[in-house]
Amino acid sequence: MKRFSTISEFLQFRQLPRPDHPLISVFKVESVDSETLSEAAAWCYDFYCIALKRVVNAQQIKLKYGQQTYDYDEGILSFVAPGQVLRFSVDQGAIQLNQSGWVLLVHPDFLWHTPLAKTISQYDFWGYSVHEALFLSEYEETVLTTILQTIQQECRANLDAFSKRIIGSQLETLLNYADRFYHRQFMTREKTNHQLLERVESVLTAYFNHPDLAIHGLPTVGYLADALHVSPKYLSSLLKVLTGQTAQQHIHDKLIERAKEKLSTTESSVSEIAYELGFEHLPSFSKLFKAKTAQSPLDFRASFH
Repeated sequence: MKRFSTISEFLQFRQLPRPDHPLISVFKVESVDSETLSEAAAWCYDFYCIALKRVVNAQQIKLKYGQQTYDYDEGILSFVAPGQVLRFSVDQGAIQLNQSGWVLLVHPDFLWHTPLAKTISQYDFWGYSVHEALFLSEYEETVLTTILQTIQQECRANLDAFSKRIIGSQLETLLNYADRFYHRQFMTREKTNHQLLERVESVLTAYFNHPDLAIHGLPTVGYLADALHVSPKYLSSLLKVLTGQTAQQHIHDKLIERAKEKLSTTESSVSEIAYELGFEHLPSFSKLFKAKTAQSPLDFRASFH
């Protein structure tokens, strides 16, 4: 894995000019010499990277990111946070890539004493995997390209007391548009998203039906995301938009559903049921059950007699 601690170091690696400002840089993808990728690679940045790209492969060989393969003839927007590892590989040996688009690099130090210093990490898409990138419509691509061009122009101008505030405002606008466009994507990719919802139900049902549930403990959001080949934050964001509930809330609902079934159809004690459902401590089970149903487990069972 190759780690880039500064923006200048990364630009030098890509054979690009030094940045006008050491903590922020915007450049066109076309300005990077096309390179031949022949093996898997992993990069890690100590700064934020936002990329709006189109990748056209003359040989129609797709890039592979994580669990899935994609072609990028559409405009896509991807986000990589500081410390996040970007892994990629190319199928069928070396190919020559034809890329276009924009890349924005922002070091966290640039955001000091700006509103974004506290809020930038709150955008969920920093935690998405690369294969969960935002697929842009022509209109959306135009909106974001205009913002990136404005940031580039400001970076190239003579920096003054207003520069950081103006660039920060443009960056925040870009992030807010990305948030809006991601919500659009969650809603418009109806077939894919509803298939994911069905798989969420299937994975949770299988987990709670497993005979070793008591040993394995309660399922986590991380486990559910891994089983579905998506990142935890992407899964929770998608479920929140489609159902109004996060992944953790879906897990709890499935848990309570199974608890109600056991309380109403078996003679097992509440402690035994809590243990069978993966709880180590009875009070934790009772507290969650009451929070979800407004009844204690005993009161719920009593209502069936």
